[in-house]
Amino acid sequence: MSETQDADAKPTGGAARFWPLAVLALGFVLFFVFDLQRFVTLDTLRDNRTDLSQWVAANLILAILIYIAAYALMAAFSLPGALVATLTGGFLFGTWLGGAATVIGATIGASILFIAARTALADLLRSKAGGAIARMEEGFKKNAFSYLLFLRLVPAFPFWLVNLAPAFLGVSLRTFVTATFLGIIPGTFVFASLGNGLGAIFDAGGTPDLGLLRQPQVIGPLLALAALSLLPILYRRFRRAP
Repeated sequence: MSETQDADAKPTGGAARFWPLAVLALGFVLFFVFDLQRFVTLDTLRDNRTDLSQWVAANLILAILIYIAAYALMAAFSLPGALVATLTGGFLFGTWLGGAATVIGATIGASILFIAARTALADLLRSKAGGAIARMEEGFKKNAFSYLLFLRLVPAFPFWLVNLAPAFLGVSLRTFVTATFLGIIPGTFVFASLGNGLGAIFDAGGTPDLGLLRQPQVIGPLLALAALSLLPILYRRFRRAP
């Protein structure tokens, strides 16, 4: 191959790494262009609950697989409606099966976005940011699992943001997947449990009180688990202290 051909091939290879992220960005835009968010509502679930429940009862395995795939796509494309989707999982499959399917789907989708972002932008951001990002990356790498677990357990941080930030800070895929999987379990099962009770609420003609998710008895345990996830970091700092 000639030097000219080599030179032409390099830009193509460089541009190719942006395709996964471009596809995810396009999917995010199309979701709103075609007004698909109208389907991800509790009203839609309420109006179609009988047909959905009957179909799930007759096709349980297929329904679970479709749900996991749909949830993975929502997470990968950073689409709104994750809470409604989690409640739907609890409604259709029960607290434990619905919660487990949600954790699997969310972890798969988060990992897809993480890989796409790391492939496309991580090196570019490091080269532009210089020493600042390098120092941040070094600190994050030392305690990546604890930091990520904390960010997953605290519901104050957007799911998509926690998917992207580690990709730019050199976190390994294994650490990302493990911390994501474990960190989203408590909150997911809380939401799935609420979804499991939606049938009675719909039958009574009411709407679920999502404000319950902000009550101390719900938030308190999540914050306690988040604090525990930081203990290894505090312990290491204490040991290094003079």
